[in-house]
Amino acid sequence: MAIQVGRCGRLAAIALVLRATQGSLFAQSQDFASRAAEEAAPAGYKAPMGLTGDDIIGKMLERNRLRNEQLLRYSAVRTYVIRNLEGKLAAQAVVRVDYEAPDKKTFNKTSEKGSGIVRHLVFDRLIQSEGETSAGREHHNSAITAANYTFVLAGEEEVGPYHCFVLEATPKRKDKYLFEGKIWVDAVDFAVVKIAGHPAKKPSFWINRADFVRQYQRIDGFWLPYRDETSVEVKIYGRRIFTVDHQQYVINPANPLQADTGSDPDD
Repeated sequence: MAIQVGRCGRLAAIALVLRATQGSLFAQSQDFASRAAEEAAPAGYKAPMGLTGDDIIGKMLERNRLRNEQLLRYSAVRTYVIRNLEGKLAAQAVVRVDYEAPDKKTFNKTSEKGSGIVRHLVFDRLIQSEGETSAGREHHNSAITAANYTFVLAGEEEVGPYHCFVLEATPKRKDKYLFEGKIWVDAVDFAVVKIAGHPAKKPSFWINRADFVRQYQRIDGFWLPYRDETSVEVKIYGRRIFTVDHQQYVINPANPLQADTGSDPDD
């Protein structure tokens, strides 16, 4: 019994850190509510034409507003997976997500396998948390804004086919729903291409470290999640790799009932 309770505690800790990292990403997806603070760039990097972090965030805010006005609805298929460091599958769930502007999300599982305890304590809690956040029933002050972060324009990099400005994000307080890391912003569309970092505050006694990466993709002029990967180092339990793949997007269908994104991508 003690072993089972301890395992549940560690799984709950994994769920907590995933909620924290994903929570900041949900907020990022929905609300860049203010301009970033202007900071000096690191020595050796010269911003083009004196471009600052404020300029980049300002342009991104305006582009996001225009894109959000045009994004009425979409559906997608997500595949949630947890593996150990050797790649052994612990649990998997395939979920259809339906979004309706301005903030409604519904989730329907189409298949699942692996540990029922892991699926319940990790996947189900994560999905429930996102649904509550989208509906406004649960709010964490984790938006990527000047109130929560300072930003430094650190340089430029290529991320796949996208040329990006790189911003270093430093949280203004120790909060498990904030992160410390970097943001890559597309230099043409002024949209977030990638976010990488770790929680600003240790979210649980059980968690030694957690690092995450979220990548976005451009589809029909909109920037939507492509892949999330979170590496969590759990006391005694070891390292676990959590991934979410976002696939089969159908954007702004004329008839929402026609947005059939299928089911298990393994079929």
